[in-house]
Amino acid sequence: MPLKTVTREFEGFLEDRKSRFLAHLVPVEQFDQRLEELRKEHKKANHIVTAHRRLLEDDRIEESGKDDGEPAGTSGMPTLRVLQGSDLINVAVLIVRYFGGTKLGGGGLARAYSGAAQDAINNADLVPFQKILSKTVRADFATGSELERRIETLGLTVMTRDYTEDGVTLTVEGPEEVLAEL
Repeated sequence: MPLKTVTREFEGFLEDRKSRFLAHLVPVEQFDQRLEELRKEHKKANHIVTAHRRLLEDDRIEESGKDDGEPAGTSGMPTLRVLQGSDLINVAVLIVRYFGGTKLGGGGLARAYSGAAQDAINNADLVPFQKILSKTVRADFATGSELERRIETLGLTVMTRDYTEDGVTLTVEGPEEVLAEL
């Protein structure tokens, strides 16, 4: 199954016995900043449960689910399982809970948190995940402009351009499959 990701934030919502669950699905790079913002914005919230999945450089997946004071295993892990089941990578979900006065029990909490996460995913514009890598290429002055045209045609991004007495060294960034063509 191909992996998917998001490029911006999407929201979801679930209400169960007057408890409200506000889900925020974000690119994993925005996780820390968004958590800090939500803590300031929702000072009266009882919990902010989080889960994330990130692809590491060595192709291992780092993932976690944090309960933030909810009973162990009732919120963070069910939320993480929703991300896993949706084949999402390099994403995080943060769920703000306002307690409604009625205890939901372990099963109720797991259903509510996973339901809020699923609602955010259902509202999201999911895009195919592409692993972005960088590659260093060199060319002499005679073929440097041809190399630049090829990089542009492939839709790659030149991150650095260093001129030497022999030619040019470029650090190029782009999807793994496209870099292989260069």
